This record gives sequence, structure tokens and C-alpha cells, in this order.
Amino acid sequence: MRLEITCDDRLGICQDVLQILRDHEIDLRGIEVDPKGKIFLNFPELDFDDFRHLMPQIRRIPNVKDVKTIPYMPFEREHYEFNLLLSTLPDPVLSIDTKGVIDIINDAGLKLLSDSHDVLKGELLSQFVQGIALQRWLDKQPKMPIYEAVTIGSDQYYAQLLPIWVNDEEGIEVFAGAVMTCKSEPVTENWQQASNKAAFDRLLTETPIMKRVISDAQRMAELDAPLLLEGETGVGKELLAKACHLASPRHEKPFLAINCAALPDNVAESELFGHGEGSLSAQSAKKTGVLEQAAGGTVLLDSVGEMSIGLQAKLLRFLEDGVFRRIGEEQEVSVDVRVICTAQGNLFELVENGEFREDLYYRLNVLALTVPPLRERKADIILLAEHFVIQACKKLGRSQVQLSRTAKDRLKNYHWPGNVRQLENTMFRSVSMLEGQTLEPADIRLPELERNDERLAVDIEDITLEEALRQFESHIMKRLYPNYPSTRQLAKRLGLSHTAVANKLRDYGIGKQRKGRPRKPKD
Repeated sequence: MRLEITCDDRLGICQDVLQILRDHEIDLRGIEVDPKGKIFLNFPELDFDDFRHLMPQIRRIPNVKDVKTIPYMPFEREHYEFNLLLSTLPDPVLSIDTKGVIDIINDAGLKLLSDSHDVLKGELLSQFVQGIALQRWLDKQPKMPIYEAVTIGSDQYYAQLLPIWVNDEEGIEVFAGAVMTCKSEPVTENWQQASNKAAFDRLLTETPIMKRVISDAQRMAELDAPLLLEGETGVGKELLAKACHLASPRHEKPFLAINCAALPDNVAESELFGHGEGSLSAQSAKKTGVLEQAAGGTVLLDSVGEMSIGLQAKLLRFLEDGVFRRIGEEQEVSVDVRVICTAQGNLFELVENGEFREDLYYRLNVLALTVPPLRERKADIILLAEHFVIQACKKLGRSQVQLSRTAKDRLKNYHWPGNVRQLENTMFRSVSMLEGQTLEPADIRLPELERNDERLAVDIEDITLEEALRQFESHIMKRLYPNYPSTRQLAKRLGLSHTAVANKLRDYGIGKQRKGRPRKPKD
């Protein structure tokens, strides 16, 4: 039963109404007060005699003008209106609290994320939506909406997140969560601009050193000069390069990458610049290179330090003049692209060793950034690990896995020679092999150096001191190399030059055995 009481505003009038209900032992289910002079009550159905005595008592309360029954409470009407509006919206709409937990979702959102509302109730939205650091955004208690390209399942959508702010009793604004809507196409003209500004949000960090790198990259992204990204393997150089492209005026054009270390020199030249018909063999067709394919956009040259001296000369001319020749052709091709290069370690060391052209180095080094290794970003380890765990759970289709405190300590204390890539692979492997719901230290397999290893001992009774030192040095190299699988990493670990370590690895037959390229003679 619902009642509507029309009255003039008076201090204590609600208390008088509630006292009458208590006297009749009526179980009040709900009460709403309209500032315009109405009180609405919701309580169980009454017998006719009880109701006949109740109504006159309420009417006799001072300042009460009228009492009548109504079919529904105002809140109930608003609730059904709200649900009807949500259910008829063609786009997915859902609401989350400050922890990213789903509390309201419409029919379109239900179909997109799951087959059962019970499965979604109380679940983290981040388990279903990829491509956005949702909890990081919520923790900032944002005031402005954001626009993000997100992945749900195997499909991409454009999501708009609107922060929810409510006023408490004292009129102070309190952050209460957010509403997310999804569309298959951008919904605003400024979508791409907002999306570009958010391009770097995918680079998760809490450390000042990485925040500075991202800040510098945001400014460099708007420029059109070549960009050089240096850093150890696995630190995220390609991800940073892609963010620079998305935040640049070239974002609508292609972003193409070529790995200079993975291709022989002749193949790399063909992939980069293309070749004419019949230039490689009598049957070979004409091929357009990556530079032409990415016209107007960005080309990423990964591991540019592995490029041959001859190919470096051709790249230098293109950077200076904007033209090149395809293999086997005389006609010059002019292409407008931005070149971003990545290099492991310090590229200038290769210049000093005669392995990289000095003039090309200075042409590439107009804008340069060094991405720090993960061991220098200790505060990011758990942030990234939890992010990768969420991603792994989503890919494997399992419920959310948690990291125990001791597991977090193990991750923070590890040196991560493979950096972010190693951390991502470790988390995926650990989650895929986990039987329970919590990752413990024993569930995380990490290669460790054994201490006090007796194999480092050398018997010098029948050998010279020089031979003993070589054996000892070989043992050290063999033990360290798995955790520092590049000559530059190992050189930094041992405090030696890159060239010295490369020579020792070759002498001892450790690691990849590659035929060395002829070095450019030093001047």
C-alpha cells in the first residue's frame, strides 16, 4: 500500500506521521519526502478497519492537507523508467563503482560481455575490457570524461567513460564511480583528438623516471623529425613508438615495423625499399617496400644497430633527401614518412666501434629517448604484474587470480633481465599453470643464479694461471649469459665494453654463433 500525504512544510511533521505508524504497528518499507510539500509512504496492505482508522489520524496532524492512496512511489516510477530507458538503448551501457566493479548494466551490455547477469554482478569490468588502465583512471578520481579504443573479446569498440560525482550532506562532491558506453564507431568529432592524448595511457607506470620519458615522448610525438628509442630488450620501446605514432598528426596513416636484426641484409633492403620486376630473379615480381606502404605514416626500424653499413648509407640518403631507389630500378621514389628507430643499449657504442655510421647516428639522434629497464622501475613491477594477470585470466577464460603478498615480494626482489616482456610472459605462464585462485612464490618460476656454485671452482694444479683465469672467466660467462642474453646487457653487468664481451663469448662458444660483419674501419 502506498500513501501520498499533501502538507505544508513544518519541523517534525514526518516524525508525527511515523509515530502514528508505530502506534498501529505498521511495518514501514519506504518513505520519500518531496520538498514541494508531499510525503510518500510504502507499507504492507492493511485490513479495511485498520485503514479506516489510520487515514483520519493522519489527516488530523497539523499542516496536513490531504491523504490519498497511490499505485506507486515516485522512486518506483523513476526506477522502472530508468530500466526501460536502459533496456531500449541499442549501445552497451554500464555503471561501475570506484573499484571498477559492475553494478548496473543494460541488455546490450549484457549481450556484449556475458550470457548471464549473475556472472557479471560484482565482477571487475577490467576482466572483460582490455586496452585501458581502468583502475588507474578511477584511482585518480577524474573530473573529465575520457575516450578509449578498447577490446572486448576479439572485437574493438570505442568507449566513453563519464565520471560520477555526487554531493554529500554538506554539499561536498564525492567521487562515486563511472558510466561507460560503447560504440563500434567514434561518436564525436573530437574523438580522435581525445584518443591521441590517451595514447600514452597504455604505458603503465608509477615511477618518476618513466613518467619523465612519457612526458618527453608526448612532446616529441607532435614533431616530424626522426626519433631514436634506446633501451634494453623487452622494456617496451615498440609500445612507446606506437604511442608516439597514435599521438602524432600521422595517426590516421599506417604504422609499419621492420626488424633489422631478424632479416639478412639483402632481404632487409628489399623489405624496406622494395625491388623492381625481375631484379632478384627472372620470375620475381615488382614489390613495394615498407617505406612506400607507410606513405604519410610512420615506419619503425627495430634494432637499427643491426643494419649493415651499406643499408645504413641508403637509409641516410633517404632521411636527408626523402628519396630512394628500389632494388634493380633507376627511377627515384619520393615518400613522406616519419622514421622511428629502436636500439638495444647505447647506439653510440657501435659508432665508436666502427659498426655504425657516425653521420647516420647524428641524423637519427635529433630526438632521442632512453627507456629505463624494469629493475630501475621497482614501483612499476606490481602494477604491471597485476595488469598482466588480469589479461592472462581474460585470455584463458578463468576467474580472477590474486597475487599474494609474498608473491609480490618475490617479483619486486627479482632483477628482471628480460624486463617488461619477461614479466608479461612469466605472469601468463604462472596463471595458466595455477590450480587455485592465488599466486604464491612457488607458482612463479624465475631463472635464478645459484650461489656458492662449486662449478665455479677451478683446479689449477696442472694448468697455468692464465689457463685457470680463462676457465674461471668462462664459467662466469656461462652462468650469467642466460639472464643477460645480449652482449650489451652482459657488458653492463660485468663492467666491460660491448666489444670485449662479444669477443669473449665468441672465444668461449657461448650464446648465438653468428658470423660477424666486416667492421667499418675507424678514421
